Amino acid sequence: MTLDAQIETVFRLSPSQRKALYKLRVTTVEDLLYHFPTRYGDAVLVKTIATLQKGDSAAVYGTIGKLKTSKAFFKKIPMAEGVLDDGTGKIKIIWFNQPYLAKMIADGALVRAEGKVSERRKSGALYFSNPKIERVNSVPEHSDQSLFGNGVDSHHLYPVYPESRGVTSNWLYHAVQKILKTGVLETRTDPIPQDILAKYHLPSLKTALIWIHAPQKESDAVAARKRFAFEEVFLIQLEKQKERRLWQKEKSFTIEKGEEHIAHFTKRFPFSFTNAQNRAISGILEDFRKGLPMARLLEGDVGSGKTAVAATTAYAVVTSRPKGQSYGTLQVAYMCPTEILAKQQFENFISFFSHLPINIGLITSSGCRKFASKMNPHEATDMSRAQLLKWVTDGEISILVGTHSLIQKSVKFKHLAYVIIDEQHRFGVAQRKALVRGQARTNAPQGGERVSHPREFACCPHLLSMTATPIPRTLSLTIYGDLDLTLLDELPPGRKPIITEIVPPEARSAIYEKIRKELHAGRQTYVITPRIDEPDPAKEFAMQAKSAKAEAARLKKDVFPEYRVGVMHGKLKDGEKEDVMEDFKDGKINILVSTSVVEVGVNVENATVIVIEGAERFGLAQLHQLRGRVLRSTRQAYCFVFTESGGKDVLERLRALQEAKNGFELAEYDLKFRGAGELSGAVQWGVSDIAMEALKNLKMVEAARFEAGRLLEEDETLAGYPFLLTYFSLRGKKIHFE
Repeated sequence: MTLDAQIETVFRLSPSQRKALYKLRVTTVEDLLYHFPTRYGDAVLVKTIATLQKGDSAAVYGTIGKLKTSKAFFKKIPMAEGVLDDGTGKIKIIWFNQPYLAKMIADGALVRAEGKVSERRKSGALYFSNPKIERVNSVPEHSDQSLFGNGVDSHHLYPVYPESRGVTSNWLYHAVQKILKTGVLETRTDPIPQDILAKYHLPSLKTALIWIHAPQKESDAVAARKRFAFEEVFLIQLEKQKERRLWQKEKSFTIEKGEEHIAHFTKRFPFSFTNAQNRAISGILEDFRKGLPMARLLEGDVGSGKTAVAATTAYAVVTSRPKGQSYGTLQVAYMCPTEILAKQQFENFISFFSHLPINIGLITSSGCRKFASKMNPHEATDMSRAQLLKWVTDGEISILVGTHSLIQKSVKFKHLAYVIIDEQHRFGVAQRKALVRGQARTNAPQGGERVSHPREFACCPHLLSMTATPIPRTLSLTIYGDLDLTLLDELPPGRKPIITEIVPPEARSAIYEKIRKELHAGRQTYVITPRIDEPDPAKEFAMQAKSAKAEAARLKKDVFPEYRVGVMHGKLKDGEKEDVMEDFKDGKINILVSTSVVEVGVNVENATVIVIEGAERFGLAQLHQLRGRVLRSTRQAYCFVFTESGGKDVLERLRALQEAKNGFELAEYDLKFRGAGELSGAVQWGVSDIAMEALKNLKMVEAARFEAGRLLEEDETLAGYPFLLTYFSLRGKKIHFE
């Protein structure tokens, strides 16, 4: 057996098990070993039905029959019922709100049922309430044994894994134990060097895998989780710092522009820059002078002025000449995640630079534009893609704004000196490299000149990534270890804090009247819903939440019949989304009902109200970004957070949204109380849940960062650590930095 062996070659899997494991992202032996328990409980005893008593938590093997679906007499709750018989007696099984279970198991099947024994009030009859159930091939020889059998195993804690329908914690545990007993780990070298394991008192790989899947005591599980958390952060730090070192060896454009030069540009803005903006601009200009490629992340709340910083630093670039030339300018590429945002930033840059003799281009999948038009120097004009690309290659376009179209091979710059990526978390590392590193080649000498070492002549552009997503410091240190971090932690003067109210169901009517007053005053409103369509009643697990389409119809019919209501969601084509947003921006729509697709979109200064339906279904960072949609003017803005849940935890979390001064506070709150996975999604960051939990520990992150740096200082290529090189080759597909 090898770690990369497919799981179905090791175990006989039923179709439901194969589907469940695929859903859990377990396809190989290694995937299964790294599918860690989320928590631990006491070992469950296997009992006979005759020995069961009220309150017992037990497992029973027997034959199940009399399966049917029904509804509870009083509350009409859908449920499934059955009777379990093990030869010593019979016991009823009831699954509330899970009627599908009666259809999944055949009458007469041999099963293992595990759960808590309850008692009916009137009859005193015992029954299993919502037990876990799985089909088995045989009944164990001994009763009254632990989940893990007899002997030493009985002292292990009970691992509870992330499950999916068809695969239980019991199956996962025994599958892992079978793999560990094969000795597959004996030839595996630990990816963490021995001196680091000893320094931080971390268990070895083999010991940690045994402890995390079957700890004899809680401290074993804690030590194992600590080790794997350190391992993942350490490997990410190695990857990022190695990338940074390679990046810093590149040549870049030296741009000798100081604060005095850019003051001529900033004085044209109708507002004063904040201290945070000025610090950010100074830091970027200082990087420009070094001759090494800048790699910086600019993080700031919606409305904090990131675009103004980007435009000001771009001004320093486009007012600089290529080395050895007395004509032309250095070039800037500005990449946006959506066509709507790209067009908006194109218009913004026209307003910023229209007084200068430079050309600005726009490239998207639907077309190209250029400012200024030869026919009218004050307007932009449509143009062919071929013509625009020719001007970009010739260096005549100083600033090119676009979407993913910017990273196509046909887009070649002559003197690309500065790349700005807006909402960078929506782009993967590969996309960023395609734009930044790919263009280094096009900056090399052109024509018939023979170049023996093209890297020697290549010039990498400076990189500024921008994001409005609040990110905790530990996550920034880990995921963006290759970037310098700059924070915009102030809002421009004159911006009033958004008034945020948490609205229970009974208070809706009063809030609608407040919204009506804003609409009557000529303002506009966003209404955000978690779904596009109404849930399918035939699907048991469909999310029961308001949909954009149905809510738009309800608001138009029953609440605001006198106002124009529009709908926008992810299923619309790009052109349709653009039309809806343009109508909203132009005031043709008073109320825009949308999914979270408007999280990143055009600025509508006249929109002063946002309603968020089913707010408990959104993460705090997303709620904060959605709320920022109405922080676009000096008018008082309102955010009404509608929730159907009265749960203490939900209300406490929403109150944090209400009370936090900025997104950075919210990010740290979400990390502390819910985990970074809830903050922005573990899939998005490509970091496992166990490492996300480790990000709560700043000392651990700093230790992993220090050790990664030390290793690279001693051996930059890691040639002296072949086990690490092997590990990266085996696990490369596991570590994503998207």
